[in-house]
Amino acid sequence: MIDPWLWLGLFILIAYTIEAVTGFGSIVIALSLGAMLLPIPALLPVLVPLNILMSGYLTLRHYRHIHLPTLLRMILPLMALGTVAGYLLRPALGAGLAKTLFGALIVWFAARELWRMARATQGSAHPPWLTRTLMLGAGLTHGLFASGGPLLVYALTGVQLDKTRFRATLICVWFALNSLLTLIFLIDGTLLPALPRLLGYVPLLVVGVVLGEWLHRRIDEQRFRQAVFVLLLFTGATLVLAAAR
Repeated sequence: MIDPWLWLGLFILIAYTIEAVTGFGSIVIALSLGAMLLPIPALLPVLVPLNILMSGYLTLRHYRHIHLPTLLRMILPLMALGTVAGYLLRPALGAGLAKTLFGALIVWFAARELWRMARATQGSAHPPWLTRTLMLGAGLTHGLFASGGPLLVYALTGVQLDKTRFRATLICVWFALNSLLTLIFLIDGTLLPALPRLLGYVPLLVVGVVLGEWLHRRIDEQRFRQAVFVLLLFTGATLVLAAAR
């Protein structure tokens, strides 16, 4: 049997290649694939700090486009609160329930995106109370699985931001929240044991970004995104079924 941590290296390469092509999903993809072989709590202290390298670089590069009112008044307060709550809830879930909930989140996200792409629809804005509730829920899933993106993107449906500001603001969210989680992992003692593996995966992040940039100029991004969501749908369903056994 191949060491599952070697498989995780392959999954990280795939995840960051996909993120460089499509602009989303490095942790969601690496965690959903990695969770088929390793416990989620063991993966997070590796994947979350690794993501800081990319999100930190992109935040510095695009900081002029960050929409501070949306970031500071809407997203960060609720998501930071939810992230801490999710982290505190994680030990109570157990490995089986954690995989089931994470798998269900991935299935919902992938199915929703495939449905939207098939119908070419644009969502309407949510009522303010629902937007805030979804942002709190996004923080909760970020604290549990470092995967607040699906719910946050849904929460921001209808928010009037152009594509550049929207992307830059989300990148800053992940940098801030993953920095918070990394600090928590340092305090709870899970970060330092993960550092050797984390540092060993850094070159794969670089290769994935370079490969993704090369692919971005040569493939149909729409079809590539469809393939990614099909992969996530299959992976999420596999996690749910595996946890149910």
